[in-house]
Amino acid sequence: MNMEQRIAGPSPVVDPQAEISARLERLPVIREVFWARNIVGAATFFDGYTVIAIAYAMPVLVREWGLSPGQTGMILSMGYLGQLIGAVCFGWLAERIGRLKVLLLTILLFVSMDVACLFAAGAGTMMAFRFAQGIGTGGEVPVASAYINELIGSKGRGRFFLLYEVMFLLGLVGAGLIGYVMVPLYGWKAMFVVGLIPAILMIPLRWFLHESPRWLAANGRYEEADRIVTGLENSARAGGKELPEPKAVAAPARRKSDWRELFQGIYLKRTLSIWAMWFCAYMVANGTITWLPTLYRQTFNLPLETSIFYGFATSVGGVIAAVICALLIDKVGRKRWYTGALLIAPIPLVILAWLGATSATQVLILAGLAYAIVQTVTFSLYLYSAEIYPTRLRAIGTGTGSAWLRLGSSAGPIAVGWVMSSMGIQYVFGAFAAILLVGALVTALFAIETKGRVLEELSP
Repeated sequence: MNMEQRIAGPSPVVDPQAEISARLERLPVIREVFWARNIVGAATFFDGYTVIAIAYAMPVLVREWGLSPGQTGMILSMGYLGQLIGAVCFGWLAERIGRLKVLLLTILLFVSMDVACLFAAGAGTMMAFRFAQGIGTGGEVPVASAYINELIGSKGRGRFFLLYEVMFLLGLVGAGLIGYVMVPLYGWKAMFVVGLIPAILMIPLRWFLHESPRWLAANGRYEEADRIVTGLENSARAGGKELPEPKAVAAPARRKSDWRELFQGIYLKRTLSIWAMWFCAYMVANGTITWLPTLYRQTFNLPLETSIFYGFATSVGGVIAAVICALLIDKVGRKRWYTGALLIAPIPLVILAWLGATSATQVLILAGLAYAIVQTVTFSLYLYSAEIYPTRLRAIGTGTGSAWLRLGSSAGPIAVGWVMSSMGIQYVFGAFAAILLVGALVTALFAIETKGRVLEELSP
């Protein structure tokens, strides 16, 4: 039975795009969807790895190239600037040519720039290569987020998606382990050699994954979408699953993708609120995690190995908290979780500020606890951002939202340095607590709940 026959039949679903959505909603997590998440997750792991790899190469580069603090900061910041541009540009492109094509482009870009970094001869060329590499890494995650969200139904979507998103955090942790082991033995280039592995992922991405049926249907390519969904349905039946009849879902609006719609109608409040959530959460999370090893080393005079270990332990704590969030967020709900986390995380920060942050132990326990709580928000905002926009805006909405994480990530370390030098370390934690409370207020007043709701019903 072709799509026209199915639509013309007794089924209550009459709109072709709504019909595709309704059929996807009734599917369990079948083998093809499971492996799509894992393959894209592997790419996302190395995206996270690539983002932070330069941090573990820099201690060697500073001495080898005689870098000044200004040059060091520029090399580190060029990647974030590239990520901001990549998140917006590739999000826009994914709405026009498809999720899978853009994923291939982003991986090709950040892998090719990984090769280029191996041949960098000084600060200028490394800045240029890291900027271009950042464009690729910044584009991969929001587009991948839109793609994974569109493959799965509303039931259990949060858990399914966030267990994929944990791969990015594991990439950050993996970069720390690899840097600790390989850089002392093989030098800074070892970090970039490992980053070439994603090139292998181009094969399964190209030949074994299919385009998002929701995106195809939203762009009028109903026959292609029907063929893909029919294959998924046949796979489910072959696995012994009985599929219920599709339930009617809201027919999406027939509109072309237009970035201006982000600031129109119901999407204006969603866009501004998610931007505030991205900025507040990431300013505190990245401002904390990037400065902690330096604080342990310079302020508390801990040995280098201890300083690095404390920072690594904080990162691991964030991963554990993220996994807990992934397992529970479908039960708790997005808005309730975010509001609660942004209200609770300031408590240890206020205690730390009140105590004066006079010991490394205080900072390790209290700042580490606050970071872990905030991390449950930062890593899951990709899920939430993809849920609050329709298919025609999902990639660009997620991309522009995640651009604010780049701004927050850049502003956090700068704010820490300024507050420390002018007022003292305890005021850093007090300021971070205030920022999180602003994020909690915005979330409580303006965020919507998306738990268990069909994407097309959330965003017409």
